[in-house]
Amino acid sequence: MSYRSIFRPGLFEGHSIVITGGGSGIGRCTAHELISLGAKVALVGRDLEKLQSVSDEIAAEGGTATLHTCDIRDEEAVKRCVSEIIKQQGKITGLVNNAGGQFPAPLEDITLKGWDAVIKTNLTGGFLFARECYTQWMKENGGGPIVNMIADMWNSMPGMAHSGAARKGMLSLTETAALEWAPAGVRVNAIAPGMIISSGMDTYPDWWKERVKIRVKSNPVKRMGTESEISAGIVFLLSEAAAFISGSCLRVDGAAPNIRMNWDMPDHKNNKAYNGFHLAVTPKLFQEGEED
Repeated sequence: MSYRSIFRPGLFEGHSIVITGGGSGIGRCTAHELISLGAKVALVGRDLEKLQSVSDEIAAEGGTATLHTCDIRDEEAVKRCVSEIIKQQGKITGLVNNAGGQFPAPLEDITLKGWDAVIKTNLTGGFLFARECYTQWMKENGGGPIVNMIADMWNSMPGMAHSGAARKGMLSLTETAALEWAPAGVRVNAIAPGMIISSGMDTYPDWWKERVKIRVKSNPVKRMGTESEISAGIVFLLSEAAAFISGSCLRVDGAAPNIRMNWDMPDHKNNKAYNGFHLAVTPKLFQEGEED
């Protein structure tokens, strides 16, 4: 089997695209889709073993990936990492600012250390990587697209206030960078996933998993999204078809933010998921029959 992308073969031939958080989840999926479309990818993350695993998967399918361990919260480390990517890949034609992380907790229980860790990972790290890709390559070499990962935070994020604050900040950063960097040919957009089926869910506490089940039932399309559905959005924003799109945010959330208290949504199974990723891993939470 191979990745079943909806995009035309060879769409990214000759491209070199950086993917932070490339060792798992949406980053891993996006790397596979871009490889299937002819791109070379630079996988960035803190865990070399995870990056190597994805690289081995890609190599088995005839693709090329370079591996770059980096703590995106460390300014000097990011500078070195981007420089090394340019040396190994020869160029940077796109950036997927995917790396992020958070933990469920009520606002009153979030320590300053925990707050800072999430803000630095979900906002500061993305800023540093975008800035360095811009200053070290894109500014003087014809630009390129940047896609920043945010989240469904439109009606706040109770239970993850630190991540909600960071993600809203990233949206503002996206809009500002789209304006400031446009003269260099750089497009900057964001993508906002809703509840997505990912193996990372298995790391969350039981009380959060129960909330996930409740949210699935209340979603207008009555299901969670797939990693492939997010990857498809990222690939579109990276592609030439999005040449006139910048400073925007693509929501991929099944209309969850549009839920209204005065509108009852009947149960149904009329929204079929798209899953083009042949190596997708279903979390244990949904292997037990809770989700179709």
